[in-house]
Amino acid sequence: MTTTPPLFPDGPTRPAEPSGEVPGKTVRPKAAARVLMPNRNQLELRASDLESLVPPGHRARLVWGYVERQDLTGLYAGIKAVEGGVGRAAIAPEILYALWLYATLEGVGHARGIARLTQAHDAYRWICGGVQVNYHTLADFRSQEGDALDELLTDNVASLMAAGVVKFKTAAQDGMRVRASAGAASFRREERLKACLEAARQQVATLKAQQADDPAGESARKQAAQRRAVSEREARIEAALARQPELAAIKKKQGKKPEEARSSTTDADATIMKMGDGGFRPAYNLQFATDAESQVVFGVEVVTAGTDQGQLSPMVEQVSERCGQTPENWLVDGGYPGHGQIDAVAENTTVYAPVPKAKDPKTDVHQPKAKDSPAVAQWRERMNSDEAKALYKDRAATAECVNALARNRGLNRLLVRGLKKVKGVALLFALAHNLMRAATLAPELVGLGTGTSAVPQMVG
Repeated sequence: MTTTPPLFPDGPTRPAEPSGEVPGKTVRPKAAARVLMPNRNQLELRASDLESLVPPGHRARLVWGYVERQDLTGLYAGIKAVEGGVGRAAIAPEILYALWLYATLEGVGHARGIARLTQAHDAYRWICGGVQVNYHTLADFRSQEGDALDELLTDNVASLMAAGVVKFKTAAQDGMRVRASAGAASFRREERLKACLEAARQQVATLKAQQADDPAGESARKQAAQRRAVSEREARIEAALARQPELAAIKKKQGKKPEEARSSTTDADATIMKMGDGGFRPAYNLQFATDAESQVVFGVEVVTAGTDQGQLSPMVEQVSERCGQTPENWLVDGGYPGHGQIDAVAENTTVYAPVPKAKDPKTDVHQPKAKDSPAVAQWRERMNSDEAKALYKDRAATAECVNALARNRGLNRLLVRGLKKVKGVALLFALAHNLMRAATLAPELVGLGTGTSAVPQMVG
């Protein structure tokens, strides 16, 4: 018997025809669903060069155009590979710096994520230009090049000053508490830390003995990894113990028992702080000083204190040293103006900050008190004027705006541990932020790449 082959051999099965007819009713077969199925055998034409992957005016081109105009002598100083020598060539600092700037603008804050993107994302691939970058190299760059990044921020601010963007009329300072890469359960008191340290040391000794008994065993590599992990934990516990006297002194100053001081076995530099939602979590206090007119960040600091008290004079000193001058006016919120802080900066800048309310509502807080220094008395009287109140309104629109941008770019929780590494994160944010401000206010300082990377104009 001859059979007719189906018209759609790989298609969905058609419903069976009705075997009989129902009197008075016509039964129509249901049509097969029409869907699009993948066909992975079809050919695609894709650009063969990386240059064609990124359109003109792309943000990646903006970042590279900025990076290639910078003096990266500080980043090149640590490269040991030289022309004519042996060994593997180092990855150009331009690539690593550009990757971190671009990733910061895109809200990517971890080295592993960037390394994956260099294999899959066109913009990251374009920045690398065929150079293979692993996450170890990226992580080391951020954690080890803090001094060089600080110098780059100084150069960046200097160029913006020369272009007339930063006028140093008014500065705004604010702190933002960012969650640390540590859990609340990792915090231990001193006695518990000592017990943990003893246990870690015993474990290290046990692993050493096992490796010595069977150095060529099949598990030698596993034992070495375990020993390395335990040794790292031992170092973290030692760091936590070393910080206990500092935390105990803080507790005593607060009128609490010094023995209640606790430090983290995960990140010894992290401190329990009160966050914006009212909860208490391990965090760091990131301080930014910003030019009120241009919103350019020219001061960056990271502290382990949960309060902004005492952070005014160090930031004024840093900005003065970095820029060679100090803004005429300095805007801070009510958490900064301690009397000693106002006296310390009185010769360099004029502080604008709200005067704390008195316990007695009848007390005029703007009237100088007997124990007030001349600088503090002037501050009280100054904050009662309409001019000061009008000027102070710029603080929220400047400092808090910068903090909001930082959180929008992923600076909600830190992915690194230790004060030094967190400082690198803060510096990269400031550099990326200033890059975008320069692109708006002084595009001639940024450019869009040279040679084949040059593009006619920037896409907004």
